[in-house]
Amino acid sequence: MGIVNLTPDSFSDGGQYVESSQALRHAEQLLKDGADILDVGAESTRPGAIPVPLDQELARLEPFLSVAVRWQVPISVDTSKPEVMQSVLDWGVDIINDIWALRQPGAQEVVAAHPRCGVCLMHMHRDPQTMQSETMTGDALVEVEAFLRERLNVLLSLGVSASRLVLDPGIGFGKTVAQNFQLLAGQADLQRLNCPLVAGWSRKSALGLALARDGQVPAPAQRKVASVAAALLAVERGASVLRVHDVKETQEALSVWRAMHQYASER
Repeated sequence: MGIVNLTPDSFSDGGQYVESSQALRHAEQLLKDGADILDVGAESTRPGAIPVPLDQELARLEPFLSVAVRWQVPISVDTSKPEVMQSVLDWGVDIINDIWALRQPGAQEVVAAHPRCGVCLMHMHRDPQTMQSETMTGDALVEVEAFLRERLNVLLSLGVSASRLVLDPGIGFGKTVAQNFQLLAGQADLQRLNCPLVAGWSRKSALGLALARDGQVPAPAQRKVASVAAALLAVERGASVLRVHDVKETQEALSVWRAMHQYASER
């Protein structure tokens, strides 16, 4: 899942692709590099991000999507607004990726009424404005599993097929550094939910802090190797989808991982 940020303020590449022509070129490159899905966002969800008005979010999305939906590749839109969900689904988008796990009024009804769109339900503690100032307490794995199970059951009760759903533990969304790595270490336990898992470690601050030397934390763009390492560890622990900025590097690492398993099975 290659990330396309149409935002001026996303934590890693905000401002690089605010023009639709720039974003489209970036998306084309992600596909050439091996992305299977384009994940498009027009509202930053970094810690402390200011909410974007509905009309502004749609205005950022429409020029890009009017072209990209013709490419016949799966497109996901990262949004929490039910009005945006309805609009992008009407435009031909395939997947709704919601950090609020469809908890905003009207969101789950939009998705439930659609006959086949995919849905990513993510765990987030509190909201983007406060999630890192008041991080969650207790056992992160227990809380995340319970939350995702509840949201999964709600969607199933609304008649949404399990085949349309994937779950995201929400790395970096209201968790401490230790909790993020505990979720990675225990990620295999989330397979008890019997639903595909999404891993979104790419360039996250927990990786930067793990790499810090003498108090210097690498900038997001300097966390590529760490992001690839986290992606491979997530796959080893059952992740089915990787949401990444660096598609080429991640695909190359996965090719080595697949080759190891292929030739190991031939012994």
